[in-house]
Amino acid sequence: MDQHIAESVGRPDLIRLDDRLVCLRFETMKVVSALAAVRHLLDTGAVRRGDTLLDSSSGIYAYALALACHRYGMRCHIVGSTTVDHTLRTQLAVLGATLEQMEPCSDLKLDQKRRVERIHEILAEHPEYHWMRQYHDDIHYLGYRAIADRIREATGAAGLTVVGGVGSGASTGALARYLRAAPSGSADVRLVGVQPYGSVTFGAEHVSDPEIIIAGIGSSIPFGNVSHELYDTLHWISFDAALAGSVDLLRRHAVFAGLSTGAGYLAARHERERTPGRTVLFIAADTGHRYVDTVYARHREAVPLATLAPRDVTDRSELALPWSRMDWNRARAEAPAPDSYVPAR
Repeated sequence: MDQHIAESVGRPDLIRLDDRLVCLRFETMKVVSALAAVRHLLDTGAVRRGDTLLDSSSGIYAYALALACHRYGMRCHIVGSTTVDHTLRTQLAVLGATLEQMEPCSDLKLDQKRRVERIHEILAEHPEYHWMRQYHDDIHYLGYRAIADRIREATGAAGLTVVGGVGSGASTGALARYLRAAPSGSADVRLVGVQPYGSVTFGAEHVSDPEIIIAGIGSSIPFGNVSHELYDTLHWISFDAALAGSVDLLRRHAVFAGLSTGAGYLAARHERERTPGRTVLFIAADTGHRYVDTVYARHREAVPLATLAPRDVTDRSELALPWSRMDWNRARAEAPAPDSYVPAR
C-alpha cells in the first residue's frame, strides 16, 4: 500500500498498443525524479526535514516538487514560467508551496533567463535554501531505475527502442543508461530523442515553429543533465504534427496524453516501421487535461498520420518543418553548457 499519493501518481502504466508498440504512461512523470531526488538529499544529509527546496519550472516539475515536499515534510518555493496555469497555481497554494510567477513574455528564452536570474537573487537572500537544479543535477536520474527494471521485466530489453521527449534529459537518459546496464548481451537498447524546433539542446535554435514551442521537451538554454552521447536518433517535430499525433493516439488507442506524447507517438510509429523486429516504447509524460483547449479542441484540424513522414537529414542546417529525423549516433555535445546556467553542486 502506498504511503502517499505521490507514490501512486508517479507509478506508470505499461500499455501494449500493438505487437511492437508500447506506451509507458504516467499521470505526472516528474514526480518520479522529484521523489527520489528529495529522498536522496535527506538520506545523505544534504537537507533536513523542514528545509526549503527551490527551483524553476514551466509547470509539471513544480507540481512534482510540491508533492515530494509534502511527502517528506519540506518547504517548497517555485519560480514559475508564464505557462503555469490557474489549476496548477491553486494546487500549489493548497499544497503549501509558494510560487513566484514571471510576468507574461512571448520569448521563452527570455522567460527562462529571467527565472534563472531570480533563482540567484533568492539564493543571495536565502543561502539556506537548497536549489534542486532539475536541469543540471543528475540526482534526477535516480527515480527511473525502478521503472527501467519494470520495462526490462515486461519487454526483455532485447531489441528495444525507447522514444521520448528530451527535455531536461533525465527521463530518457536515465532509462537508456539503466536498461543498457543489464547483464552483457541482454540489453540491445536504442534511444530516440524528440525535440521541438527552436530548441538549443541539439542545435535547432535556427528553425522556429510559427505555432508554438512544445513546452517541456526542448530548451532555449543548455541543460547539464542532457547526456548527448546516449542518443542514437533525433526527431524534430512541429506543433501541428504533434497535434495530429496526440489526436490519433486518443482516437485510435484511447490514450489521453499531452502534446509531447503526441510527438513521441509519431516518432515511435515511424521507428517501428523502420526497424522490423524491434519493440518500440514511447513515453507519455502526462495526461491531456492541460491541452484540451489548445490541442484537443482543434481535433478537426489534425491531418491523417499517413500523410506525415520525416525528412531525413544528415546535418542540422537541413532541418525543416514539420518533421525532421537525423541519426545522432551517440555523439557527444559540441561544447559544455555555459557556467552561468550550470551551477556547481
